Parts: sequence; structure tokens; C-alpha cells
Amino acid sequence: MSSLLTNESSMVALTTLRQINKNLAMVQQEISTGKSVSTARDNAAIWAISTVMDSDVKGFESISQSLDLGAATVAVARGASEQVTSLLQEIKGLVVAAQEENVDRGKIQTDIGQLRDQIGTIVDAAQFNGLNLVKGGGSIDVLASLDRAGGSVTPSTIQVDRFNLETTGGTFVAGDSANMAVAVSAADVDDGASGTFTFTMTGALEDGDGIQITVGSDTFEYISDGTTTINDAVTNLADQVNRANISGITASFSTIADPESGAATVVVANASGNDNIPLTVTDGDSGTAGGGLGALAGIDVDTTDTVVLSAALDDIENLIQVGIDASAEFGSTQKRIDIQNEFVTSLMDSLKSGIGALTDADMEEASARLQSLQVQQQLSVQALSIANSSSQSLLSLFR
Repeated sequence: MSSLLTNESSMVALTTLRQINKNLAMVQQEISTGKSVSTARDNAAIWAISTVMDSDVKGFESISQSLDLGAATVAVARGASEQVTSLLQEIKGLVVAAQEENVDRGKIQTDIGQLRDQIGTIVDAAQFNGLNLVKGGGSIDVLASLDRAGGSVTPSTIQVDRFNLETTGGTFVAGDSANMAVAVSAADVDDGASGTFTFTMTGALEDGDGIQITVGSDTFEYISDGTTTINDAVTNLADQVNRANISGITASFSTIADPESGAATVVVANASGNDNIPLTVTDGDSGTAGGGLGALAGIDVDTTDTVVLSAALDDIENLIQVGIDASAEFGSTQKRIDIQNEFVTSLMDSLKSGIGALTDADMEEASARLQSLQVQQQLSVQALSIANSSSQSLLSLFR
């Protein structure tokens, strides 16, 4: 039955044309944006995943810059510590030369002083953007990654320890340390007897905590930078006493399993036939720790004392090891940062590829679909035209 009011063929053709135009608009959007999913309306789930991944990529771009900055900072410190180690080796050569009797030790000491000053200059200048890793104690954290677990993100870091290569000595300030009680067993040590310095710990040594002991007329000090323990202190103090070469005086030490509780000691022995030796001890709480190369100031080869000359050789060996340890630690840390940076770069590439696989349009497919839809559009227009013309044939029935 033909109807003038209802043209079903025209309605079907019009619906088909509308769907084709809709699909054609979607394909044109894919071609113009290059994405099959560019908004949440296209595919909410895929859009949400790709948006989260894209935000991670932007975060990793910032992390890569942080790693570049960290690597540069550590590289400066490594270069400085290697140069310092080289200068310490030169000083060792001078100390060795001073062991010979037929040399001008005064001039050798002058050369040592110049090299020591140069080490101080290098350490002061070894900063990147104001951060110096060869001065002071503690550590810094370099942002290394973002760890995503479910909906939460946690930053992870690479810890870089400072190595204090300053040549300055420590400054002791008397005061009551909150974590240490000090005592001496005898105010005077008779000949053939011993006196004991006892350090009873109720916590960890803090930055500035110090110990000052006197043996006769000689004073010895140890100041913590907050990273050392009482075991380091008693070892160092006993070594200082022995190196002072006080006639008839020797020192030994005992450490403790837990350096934050219990008592560590330094025992001073007075040889038989010596005069009485007075002992005193004081603790401190707000001093300044000496640099890792502070012992350089005590190296003096302008002497005929073979014990002092031998001690100078031992001291420079220890200082060279400090420089070597710093160089090796900075080198290992720099390598780790470089490896992490390479991983972050690779990870960003993988994330970008994953986002592309989820959202990028297949341009070959889009091109084929565009041509097909354009043909369908033309045919639908033709079909609609034919359907609309069918009502014209009704006029012939009324002629």
C-alpha cells in the first residue's frame, strides 16, 4: 500500500544515511587527531588507562631531569675526590722523601703545606648548583622513580652519602652531652700504674658531641659529626695518645657491642720509673667536627724525631685511603644513577608505546573506512532520492 503520509523507504534510507554520516564523522576525527580514543566519550575505560599512563610519563620526564642533576652533582664530587687523592699521593711522596736524613725537611714541609692548601681550595669549589658533597656530613636523596601500586604512587630515591674531605680541624666546646657520661678512674697515675677513661653511653653520639682528655700536659679531642660512634671515638683517642709519643705513656681501648649503650674505655698506662701523670676528661655537646682530612694539619716532617716521621707516614696512608674510599663511593653512586636514568628513559619509551597501542588510530584502516563510507554516503543519498521520488508516482493515479 502506498501512502502519502508515511514513506517507509524514505525513513529507512534516511536512518541509514544518518548512521553513515555519524561513522564518517568518527573516521574524520580519527584522521584529524591521529587517535581512535581522544576523549572519554570514545572509550571511557581506555581513555582512563591512557590518561593515567600519560601522567606517569610526564612524571618520569621530571625524574629523568632529577637524575641528570644528581649525576652531575655526584660527578663533580667524584672528580674532586679523585684530584684530592692524587694530591695526597704527592704528599706521601714528600713524606717518604723526608724519611731520608740528608734532605731539607723544612722545604719539604713547605711543599706539603702548599699541597694541603690546594686540597682545601678544591674541596671548597667542588659544588654543583650550590650543593657540595665533599663538605659536611649526612646524605642527600636523588629522586629516582615513581612506584605505582593500585591507585597510589610512591616516590623512590637513591641515597648519596657525603664524604667530608675538608682539611680543617675540629672545635671542641665543653658541655654536658645528653647521651654520654664521662669519668676517669684516677686524677693521677703513679709510675707503673694505669688510669682509665670511661664513657658510658645512653644513646648515640650526635653532631657536635665531643670528648676532651688530658694526659699530663697534652690535650686530645674527638668531636663527632653525627655519623660516628663511641667506638670510633675511643679508637681515635687512644691512637692520638700513642702518636704523641709521650715518654713512658701508652694507651689502649675497649669498644662495646652496642655503641649506644654500655661503656667504652681508654686505658692509659704509665711506665715504671715515670713521674705521676695527671688525667682529666670533659665532654662536649656543641662542637664542630673536623674534616675527614683534618689530620693533614698534624703532618709535620720538619723534625729529626724518627717516631714523628714514621707517624706522618702512617697518617698520610690513612688519609689516602679516605680519598680512595670517597672516590670509589662517588663512582659507584654515579654509575647507579646513570643506570637508573637509562632505565627511566627506556620505561618512558615503553609507556609511550603502550599508550599509542591503546589510543592511536590505524591510519591505513581509517583511510580504507573513509573511502568505503564516502561511497556508502553517496549510495544512501541516491537511495533517499529514489525513496522520496516514489510519492511523485502517486500523481499519475489522479490524471
